[in-house]
Amino acid sequence: MAKKKVCVSFDYEHDKEYYRLLKAWDANPNFDFIFSDCTPKEIQSDAISVVKQVLSTKFGEANYMIAIIGAHSNDRHPDSAQIGYKNWQAYEIAKNNEKGNGLVVVKIDKSYDAPDEAYGIGAEWVNSFNQNDIVTALRKVTK
Repeated sequence: MAKKKVCVSFDYEHDKEYYRLLKAWDANPNFDFIFSDCTPKEIQSDAISVVKQVLSTKFGEANYMIAIIGAHSNDRHPDSAQIGYKNWQAYEIAKNNEKGNGLVVVKIDKSYDAPDEAYGIGAEWVNSFNQNDIVTALRKVTK
């Protein structure tokens, strides 16, 4: 069976270690998902239009998204007016949903707030960062 292609949305400044852990899990042959980083910080441009274009390509290559929700995932970005959303994670979740991709929202801590765009769109929710719960949610989510 082909591996599911999963784009990962996260706050690069604060939560990149969780993405790295997902990548480490991906090295396990029993883990049937392929992960791709969908964060603007990994794109070698500060131009918002370029970042949006690259992100759009990444969303198009994926079937699913994991949104890692940390303490700063709902903070307002200084360029929010240009982004068109409160922050990059809100943009990524909204565009992922427009593409019809499935969404798993993983809260590092259940008290953290997710961007509004994650609610009411049929996402699977995980209230802790643990491999079994994330894998189960990815298997349950529909696109």
